[in-house]
Amino acid sequence: MKLINIIKSIWTHPFNNKTKFKAVLNFIKWQFGTYLITYPIIYNLTGNSKLIISKGQTGATGNYYNGLHEFNDMLFMLHFLRIDEIFYDVGANIGVYTILASAEIGAKTYSIEPIPDTFNSLASNIIINNIQEKVIQLNVGVGDEEKVLFFTSNLDTVNHVVSSFDSEIASVSVKTILIDNISEQDKPILMKIDVEGFETPAILGATNTLSNPELKALIIELNGSGLRYGYDDTEIHKKLLNYGFKPYNYLPRQRELIEIDKYNSHNNIYCRDINFIKERLSSSKKIKIKDQFI
Repeated sequence: MKLINIIKSIWTHPFNNKTKFKAVLNFIKWQFGTYLITYPIIYNLTGNSKLIISKGQTGATGNYYNGLHEFNDMLFMLHFLRIDEIFYDVGANIGVYTILASAEIGAKTYSIEPIPDTFNSLASNIIINNIQEKVIQLNVGVGDEEKVLFFTSNLDTVNHVVSSFDSEIASVSVKTILIDNISEQDKPILMKIDVEGFETPAILGATNTLSNPELKALIIELNGSGLRYGYDDTEIHKKLLNYGFKPYNYLPRQRELIEIDKYNSHNNIYCRDINFIKERLSSSKKIKIKDQFI
């Protein structure tokens, strides 16, 4: 079933809409090749960025199959950001958004990742792209207060906060900070938050950041995983509306933002100062992904 779901996701992915059979064939070749490949490999993510893919990094291989795994959201960031602007990558994982922002665009990124082993992979990706001077790396979690929390440590892209230490679960203790503590120094124009259900405390710790008009857009995952902590994504949506943001879908090939009535069940793009954003999107350079310019 898992294999069928992966093939289905490749078949329906927007990057592969004209090359479906080729994309599936590449996936099959990759599966056979993994028996022969000595990990890690270095993959050209875009024209000016590279990604190290190591064994077990299922999120990273999604970029290999599909050009950019989170196609619409990543291209929104790439089309919106400009050189030396401030981007927050909260829940950076191995750093795909970070290297796209800083290696492809030249933005200054605050890259926040709590899991030590994942943070080491993030650091390696920053080094291979030679963007150490562009990225501030923070091996911390985020929340609504400074304290120590326990995180799972062996679940790849879905590591998350756990209530307490459990010897039967691979976990690590991590210090948490407030996003507002960072923005006292550098205020972002764009922020991405993907913290596996802990978005509510992250938002509560970012009141000043979200209130600042310099922040024009937010990419945030709202997939219901906050229910494990008793958090409701609808409340996050309401808070963002109160800050003046509205949810949009982005069509990168058309450079078009479409306002939607409610949030999606995965990543969401929230925007304000929409005319400013639309002008940015329409005038940005094309990004090279494999053999396509988008």
